[in-house]
Amino acid sequence: MFYYVLKYVLLGPLLRLVFRPRIEGLEHVPATGAAIVAGNHLSFSDHFLMPAILKRRITFLAKKEYFTGPGIRGRLTAAFFRSAGQIPVDRTGKEAGQAAIREGLGVLSKDELLGIYPEGTRSHDGRLYKGKVGVAVMALKAEVPVIPCAMIGTFEAQPPGKVIPNLHPVKIRFGKPLDFSRYAGMENEKAILRAITDEIMYAILTLSEQEYVDQYAAVVKAEEAEAAKAAKVDKQRKFPRLPIS
Repeated sequence: MFYYVLKYVLLGPLLRLVFRPRIEGLEHVPATGAAIVAGNHLSFSDHFLMPAILKRRITFLAKKEYFTGPGIRGRLTAAFFRSAGQIPVDRTGKEAGQAAIREGLGVLSKDELLGIYPEGTRSHDGRLYKGKVGVAVMALKAEVPVIPCAMIGTFEAQPPGKVIPNLHPVKIRFGKPLDFSRYAGMENEKAILRAITDEIMYAILTLSEQEYVDQYAAVVKAEEAEAAKAAKVDKQRKFPRLPIS
């Protein structure tokens, strides 16, 4: 019940007022039945903008950290995400991917919409990164279509680290449903899963017109963080702080 209060009374009207999203291709989202909505992920606000404009309820898989923050702020954030229909997923360890797939299939088994970001994390620079194959596994196991979605302008409206959004136009594009029934029963074939995921990512890329990077976003983030750390250490070696006498 609170999901609909949040959507139609509290958060939804506020998001539409602040972002004034322009919607394209909404007719591609089925009115009934299970389906996966796979989109790019540019901003924290993505979690709430799409649910705010869809007529149907959609459930997203969200990182567990949103539900485990310390203190009052952490508890409020967790309550907010649960109320907005988000499901916590542990993204660490060998079983992380399987846990996400189980949760996603549980949503689809109820003939509901499942929202997923195949990149696995937010883009830190506005580019589109390589997709993880979990979305392909779920599409084949649940035998459901995948609707590609592109969030456009949310990176400029609320880039990583930005708490209060900027006033910037936002567009949300939905593409035609992708049918992968021709691959039925092949969810254990790595080459097939990669091909399906790449097809999904290409559809998102066509809608979003982003620059594409054929690497996982998490890997690039880690490499850049390590490079920044190394540069800082190198700078400290070249210019050591002198002791204060």
